[in-house]
This record gives sequence, C-alpha cells and structure tokens, in this order.
Amino acid sequence: MKILPAIDLMGGKAVRLLQGDYSRKTVYSDDPLALAVQFQTAGARYLHLVDLDGAREGSTPNFSVIASIIAAGSLNAEVGGGIRDMGTLEKYLAAGAWRVILGTAALNDKAFLGEALRRYAAHVTVGVDIKDGFVAVKGWTEVTELPLDPFVTQLSDLGVTNIICTDISRDGAMRGTNRALYSRLMLRHNILITASGGVSTLDDI
Repeated sequence: MKILPAIDLMGGKAVRLLQGDYSRKTVYSDDPLALAVQFQTAGARYLHLVDLDGAREGSTPNFSVIASIIAAGSLNAEVGGGIRDMGTLEKYLAAGAWRVILGTAALNDKAFLGEALRRYAAHVTVGVDIKDGFVAVKGWTEVTELPLDPFVTQLSDLGVTNIICTDISRDGAMRGTNRALYSRLMLRHNILITASGGVSTLDDI
C-alpha cells in the first residue's frame, strides 16, 4: 500500500475544501513548500498535489508553486488540476512530476487521454470524482449524468490501469472513507484504486 499525503492549492496556499465547495475552504498553510518538507521529514515517499484553481479554470495558476515543491524534495509527486492538453501534461513531467492526474479531460477528451496513455502510460492516472454516484468534473463544480461504474469500465477499456477515486461527500469532512464504494469498485473492475476523501485516522487506512 502507498500512503499519499495531499496538498490542495488555491492562490498559492495549502487549503482544504469541505465536500468540494470552493466557498467553504480552510487555509492550512501560506507556505505549501514547508508543508511538503514536513511530510517528507515524517517519512512520506509520495505526495498528492492538486491545483484547485486550475481544476476549476482549466489552467495552471499554481504551476510555479508545484514546481518548487517538486524541485525541493525527493518525494514522488503526482499532480492534478487543469491538465487538459499535452503541453500542460509534458510541462509537469518536465518539472519532475512522478505522474499526472487527468480528470475533466479523461471524460471530455478521449483522444487526448488515449495519446497520453500511448506516450506516458506509466506516468498517467485518472481522477474519478463522485457525487451521489455520478462523475463530477471541472474541480467538482459540475456533476454529469454518467454513473461511476460505466465510466470506470470505459477507462479500463481505453487502457487506464489505475484511478484515484474521491467521494466528494467525504472529502474534507474528516469523517472516514466510503469503504463500501471502494470495495465495490475492486470487486467489479480490474483496476488499481487510490482511495481518496475522508481519510483521517489509521482505522480509515
């Protein structure tokens, strides 16, 4: 099992959203780099970084912060938020990202997803964000009519071998994970899953 501490970024700061609501955020640190160093000092080998501004806007406003975090340490960093074209994907890989997370683009641009997998399969994962059983995109601000299981099947058929699945209702709430959701996914799909959202105790892990 890999344990990935997470840093979500807005305006260059480390924040936590409550259930994906951008209006309900808590700022944890004005210095995300120092926070990443703390994780590394505590023994972390991996780091999950998300540009929340980028996820909502389809851009990379926190790129310089993310690049500085990657450059400063030896953590294997996966990066998501606003990666919707090959240029952005390659920019993060060139900055030293271990892997990139495709979210909105994985649903809306299958050609890009396919090309990303062909070129960089070992460095690409897909963020599958769920609200009330349906896939959400654009930084969780839009909920689609696509149910979870058909989407995961689509991804598997396209060659995706791992996903990061977040139950938005649990994210930031600090009240445990949706174990039933992840158990069902593992039984139904031959795909590696990173469970995200609500992990707050050793019992959750």
